[in-house]
Amino acid sequence: MRSFLLFHVLVPLLAFVSLFVPALAGATSQRAAEIEKVQHYRQVTWHWQKIIGVAKTPTTYAERTTVDRDYRHWLLRLWRSRAVRALKTAANIPHERQWRCIHTREGSWTANTGNGYYGGLQMDLTFQRTYGSYLLRAKGTADRWTPYEQMWVAERAYRSGRGFYPWPNTARACGYI
Repeated sequence: MRSFLLFHVLVPLLAFVSLFVPALAGATSQRAAEIEKVQHYRQVTWHWQKIIGVAKTPTTYAERTTVDRDYRHWLLRLWRSRAVRALKTAANIPHERQWRCIHTREGSWTANTGNGYYGGLQMDLTFQRTYGSYLLRAKGTADRWTPYEQMWVAERAYRSGRGFYPWPNTARACGYI
């Protein structure tokens, strides 16, 4: 009876199940890849929202728990569109022309000349801590930030009431003070 059960029931059952194991493994890795993409787009969105100074979009992290593939794909499209929107907003810096003029007289976007000032707008550490603390913690000094990140930090200082006065000589040369 044991051999009958083993050869006529269990072996065919194991053979049948083994046909689907690669498909299940593929589905699991595809699910993990989709979850990872959602998380990536969420992080991109939140990064630029923080830089721009708007509230983070709330989330329930539903992609981690849902078994509904269509819902996970909808979440992926949703976070991708949010990331694109955040990037478009970040690309429209209110005083970009002015920051670029100041930059032309200050230094390279990657400048770290050892004089205590960093980046294309020559920000000192106190300035970076005050207006770009998130970036300072995440990436280090301003010479490691993208030009858009540097200009948004300068924009934050501008909006706080400082205007272009942190760059007195170059802002004057550009005609802004």
